[in-house]
Amino acid sequence: MIATRTSRRLVPAAVAAIALSAGLAACSSSGSSTTASSSSSAPMTSSAPMTSSAASAGGAAGTDFGSACSAVPSSGAGSFSGMAQAPVATAASNNPVLSTLVSAVKQAGLVDTLNSAQGITVFAPANAAFQKIPSATLASVLANKAELTKILTYHVVAGQLTPAELAGTHKTLEGGSITVAGSGESFTVTGGSSSNTANVICGNVQTANATVYIIDSVLMPAG
Repeated sequence: MIATRTSRRLVPAAVAAIALSAGLAACSSSGSSTTASSSSSAPMTSSAPMTSSAASAGGAAGTDFGSACSAVPSSGAGSFSGMAQAPVATAASNNPVLSTLVSAVKQAGLVDTLNSAQGITVFAPANAAFQKIPSATLASVLANKAELTKILTYHVVAGQLTPAELAGTHKTLEGGSITVAGSGESFTVTGGSSSNTANVICGNVQTANATVYIIDSVLMPAG
């Protein structure tokens, strides 16, 4: 499915990164402006302060749900409580369930952009989601920064959505829309076509600046 996207004309990566920064500022539900600096070589760290509300919400007992939550480390920086103490890109880098996504975020130069965003929801493909993509196709996308940026920002929406707010259609930072269906602890996320659907396998994971829903497929924007 990704192979059909890589052949089309792509905007320069720098333009995509600037558009992402503008989208973060325009779409944020808090109305706060977002400062972003994209660098693929930047370490997964951030000096962005952790808000007290995120710190108190993150890692609270009973907030996360889903069959794949058992694969998240029970302690340390990659655990639910550990992730709640760090901004989203850094938090993901500490979680082995999201190592392929983290590599893609670094390759796209989105570490600082995601870490400095104020109040976002990230639909984060687990490692198994990337394993569904043929290795040659995945390697091609990872080597195309503009296409990779487009795909990754398609997984991010403004506002920290609770499970009760999750169902519905949401505009992504890429500019397209995704539709979430379900309730309680069972949700699906549909991308650019009805056949491009992922399941939430570990939801309502808190970080210092984002709510994360881990999904089992990579979503693709409409071409």
